Amino acid sequence: MSSCDQDQCIEIRGHEADQGLVLSASATMPSTQPALGVSLLTGGSDRPYVFGLTTSLMSRGVCIDLIGSDELDFPEFRNRCGLKFLNLRGSLQVDVSALSKVVRVLRYYARLSRYAVTAEPTIFHILWNNKFEHFDRTLLMLYYRMLGKKIVLTVHNVNAERRDSKDTYINRATLRIQYHLAHHIFVHTVRMKEELVHEFGVRRNKVTRIPFGINNAVPVTSLTASEAKTRLGLSRNEKAILFFGRITPYKGLEYLIAAFRRLLSHSSDYRLIIAGRPDRCEEYWKTIRDGIREDVQRGNILLKAEFIPDEETEVYFKAADAVILPYKDIYQSGVLFLGQSFGLPVVAADVGSLKDDVLEGKTGFTFRPEDPVDLAETIERYFASDLYTDLTWRRRDIRDYAAKRHSWEVVARETTNVYANLLKLPFREKSLACELPPSSVEAKLSS
Repeated sequence: MSSCDQDQCIEIRGHEADQGLVLSASATMPSTQPALGVSLLTGGSDRPYVFGLTTSLMSRGVCIDLIGSDELDFPEFRNRCGLKFLNLRGSLQVDVSALSKVVRVLRYYARLSRYAVTAEPTIFHILWNNKFEHFDRTLLMLYYRMLGKKIVLTVHNVNAERRDSKDTYINRATLRIQYHLAHHIFVHTVRMKEELVHEFGVRRNKVTRIPFGINNAVPVTSLTASEAKTRLGLSRNEKAILFFGRITPYKGLEYLIAAFRRLLSHSSDYRLIIAGRPDRCEEYWKTIRDGIREDVQRGNILLKAEFIPDEETEVYFKAADAVILPYKDIYQSGVLFLGQSFGLPVVAADVGSLKDDVLEGKTGFTFRPEDPVDLAETIERYFASDLYTDLTWRRRDIRDYAAKRHSWEVVARETTNVYANLLKLPFREKSLACELPPSSVEAKLSS
């Protein structure tokens, strides 16, 4: 348990971490009572999930060491009481030399190992592994346990290699080791829990299902749907469908493109927006890019094949009339909940647990996976439905639905209960001794 008494408002940069983790505090104030303390090991990425979990845990009085990177250096995390932001990972920039990448990763592991020895929190909550998956699942887990840490693991993908058709014996073996070395595991769906129990032999009472928290890290402004369409060069009468996020084979973009061509043969009003960067799939992306080149030149497809920063995200979700998830296989999708946070209906493949979060005809529609004909017909059905006709006010209903089902408040409550049980503490919520006003993002979303 962390006392959270002297270092509640702390920020550490990568170069400072090399100085033996020398900490400098600002705006500190002693706490009036002990608080739960946890180290969140983020792997350096996943801004929406890290932001939502961190802010919600802090609202319940949990003191946090946040192990992050430049990507997670939110302004809202600076000078926050109860939060130490330790930028051990530094830059995640990809356009650097191979040698620079190697040095950067090795330096990170050295910093992380040194931090683990001196870290005050007993609980290490792993959100994502780092660069070397097999090492993280085995030797690093054993190292944490040797130091007496209680390890909590959030499993976003039970076996991502199987999803990507790259599964091996070593992959399954190291996954099994990590799942058994963890003291407790969080998952987001019933299916994921059952897979852990039946395929990896994890005890059922060691796994807790929590909602996938709604994205509250993306700024929301007064931009209207009409203004967003204009910004992207779309007219009001054009039917815009959106593919958003990382481009990778398991997401089935080729099926959406095939469906889109069927739609264009019926009506010239359809437009497809593809916004997101290709991720380690050069051959796959080359095939996709070459196949859509003419449609891009004609203006039928709007392509932005790069990382979309948070401040630009709302333009795409407000300009679109629906977000499409043509995935071949997945456990759960953050894009689905991001779309719902903007009140955008979803047309999703019936894979994984996606169907559990789609109310047919009310928040979206589902279709048979890997079937462009059924996808095209489902998109047409959506645009002929009341959901599209009444979209202006239906967006509010979808936002409310998502906020209720995927509340970070629920996630934080379940998470702190697990922390307290692992430490055998009768944890009760407390207010931190120095409270700061909510971030601008939180204020906008709650207004």
